[in-house]
Amino acid sequence: MNVNWMRATALALTVGMSTITAAQTGAAVVTRVGTQPSSAGPEQYFTGSVRVDSRFQAASPARVGGGIVTFEPGAHTAWHTHPLGQTLIVTAGVGRVQTWGDAVQEIRPGDVVWIPPGAKHWHGASPTVGMSHVAISESLNGTSVEWMEKLGREQYGQ
Repeated sequence: MNVNWMRATALALTVGMSTITAAQTGAAVVTRVGTQPSSAGPEQYFTGSVRVDSRFQAASPARVGGGIVTFEPGAHTAWHTHPLGQTLIVTAGVGRVQTWGDAVQEIRPGDVVWIPPGAKHWHGASPTVGMSHVAISESLNGTSVEWMEKLGREQYGQ
């Protein structure tokens, strides 16, 4: 029997389940849109209405993970850091990003934002227009983010 056919069949039967990985099968793993529920950004880490979709976490030894995050107008993260940095790819709307001690920067679709390892920062939508981005970060010793205090209205710029 063809081993690749068996792998593909096993993979097809388990699409959407996190138990099968590309490393285990030797094949690409496709997680179909709609197979993972959306989740709300937790109030302790976000201000305003935030939705997280299409979360992903690569299997070890890889350590990259992320998701698509949608911020309604005025919504944003709390201050936080990432031990190995973070990349944001803006896909829609108008947003803001700020690293501690620097000015707030406007971000728009097509912009790619690199936040260095350990840099205290926040990001989110503009006050009047929502924003979506793909957020990608790597974990170090099982941790990809350290959440801190929420920012004040004056820090957000309202």
